[in-house]
Amino acid sequence: MSRISRRRQLSDRRAFWIPLFYAVAALVTGLALPRIERSVFPSLTVGIDPGAALAILTGIASGMMALTAIVFSIAFVMVQFSATAYSPRLVIWLARSAVINHSIGLFTATFVYALAAAAWINRDGSGLIPPITVWFAVALLLASLALFVLLVERVGMLQVTRVLAYAGDQGRKVIERMYQVPARERHGVDTPAPAPAQASPDALPVMQTLVHHGAPAVIQAVDTAALASMASEAGGVAIMTVAVGDTVLEGMPILRVRGTAAAPTLARLSDAVALGSDRTFEQDPKFALRILVDVAIKALSPAINDPTTAVQALDQIEDLLLRLGRCDLAVGRTYDAEGRLRFEMPVPSWDDLVVLALDEIRFCGATSVQVMRRTRALLQDLADQVLPERLAALEYYLVRVDNGIRRDFADTDDQRDALEQDRQGLGMARERRDAPAETRD
Repeated sequence: MSRISRRRQLSDRRAFWIPLFYAVAALVTGLALPRIERSVFPSLTVGIDPGAALAILTGIASGMMALTAIVFSIAFVMVQFSATAYSPRLVIWLARSAVINHSIGLFTATFVYALAAAAWINRDGSGLIPPITVWFAVALLLASLALFVLLVERVGMLQVTRVLAYAGDQGRKVIERMYQVPARERHGVDTPAPAPAQASPDALPVMQTLVHHGAPAVIQAVDTAALASMASEAGGVAIMTVAVGDTVLEGMPILRVRGTAAAPTLARLSDAVALGSDRTFEQDPKFALRILVDVAIKALSPAINDPTTAVQALDQIEDLLLRLGRCDLAVGRTYDAEGRLRFEMPVPSWDDLVVLALDEIRFCGATSVQVMRRTRALLQDLADQVLPERLAALEYYLVRVDNGIRRDFADTDDQRDALEQDRQGLGMARERRDAPAETRD
């Protein structure tokens, strides 16, 4: 199994294994530590009444059950709130939170250990209280309280600015990982030229086809290096028929290997493609834009009517588009050292990214002066900084925005206001902001 598949499977199962590991470790420690302490320090005790020590341990155990219930309540509220207020696609981010998983695990461990340790208080009427065992329970209690404070702080992640910043940060990471070298730094050469002796991929026979079997699944990541290596061994090219983020159904081909040598096994091909139930940020810059757009259009719905949140989402969207607009987006092809094409997969074009980032916000915010002004400022600022060959898409989109404003705003004054450019939406129009002081006066 490839490293990418192992990592995805471990991530999917983490929520189940972490609390279980804590519970098993606590049970083993609760049974072993008192016995070790009695054999090494047979007469060691603590100077308190056995009844008081027993009350401390039983109080810790009972208190942990209540604290665990609070943790579950907080986790449920966070998941429900994020799904309804922002986007259902944020649920997996909160559900897999390390703080929540470790909190449930540690609280459960403290409960189990305290019960096991209580059995050694005044055992067999000896009157002895194993101090290390008791103090370890107290240490677990203090650690649980510290983790509970972190969990309460985690609720602060539900603030809209932090949710938007999180999605933006994930998008910036994947852009840096996938589009490392700006196109202008390659002196006009985006990819190595194909080797003259290489036949067209379509002319090569199909040696192996990876077909999906089972329930619908999402392409989460692809091990491009492994597939390129397999294609090299096959003397041909591996071609993905679907893109990262696409959902594959029963019987749908995922990739084909064309070549003239030995065909790779289906098991090796399958290990190089990570499938799951949800999209991830790992190799999918579109997913970060999708989350930001979801938050924006949810805020623009009649039930919420919060265009300011949509403007804040556009701030993050503009930053991602700016970074993408300076990069070479033709990263769907992998060549070997001789310039032979070894791997190919669909990747989004600049037009695809612009439409994804702005189309739904433009439609849902068509009657919002604030959103229209911010969108026009975004398009103008991008046009000043992206690569020249990408200006046409922005200019065309600006015309669409302006036509929509003239269509959806019947009042002439409203049209004039919406056609302004304003990075705050409704803050200071760019023409008035940039005007000389005496003109503004």
